[in-house]
Amino acid sequence: MSDKTTSLQARTTLQQCLHARLQVKPPDEQSEAEWVEIDRGMVIYICFFKGATEDIIPKIVTSLLNIKLCETDSGKYVSVLDLPGNILIIPQATLGGKAKVMQYHANIGKEEGQHLYAQFVSQCQKEIAASSKCCEAGVVVRNGTYGNRQVLKLDTNGPYTHLMEF
Repeated sequence: MSDKTTSLQARTTLQQCLHARLQVKPPDEQSEAEWVEIDRGMVIYICFFKGATEDIIPKIVTSLLNIKLCETDSGKYVSVLDLPGNILIIPQATLGGKAKVMQYHANIGKEEGQHLYAQFVSQCQKEIAASSKCCEAGVVVRNGTYGNRQVLKLDTNGPYTHLMEF
């Protein structure tokens, strides 16, 4: 694998889904596990690299929400905005790994990563809110928690997964 990550700011993986459920807080003695979930739509896994800035967020959001990767009932591929579909965003530091023994030296620091992740989630929410088609359909944006281990349950209508780098 080449050292391409030095020029990258982010890597994403997209997975269309029929239903996805993500545990964002494990159970403890005082409470049950907390989950977020979506029905039909797209799961977005995202990892930011060292050197990433807020300037890249609009480009990532525009690209991911407008790319035609979601399959309609008739078999046509449309964007998640045109489907309209729900979105589950999951921080995924392991997308930054490389080498024979996985190393994550190119990943952004935790505080900067949390900030960019929050900006990314917020921008996705704004784009969905600005779409009358998504608002009418009751589309939701849900997200995982940055820096925590999470459990994902996913029903897909594929495998139909795409890697995108920014």
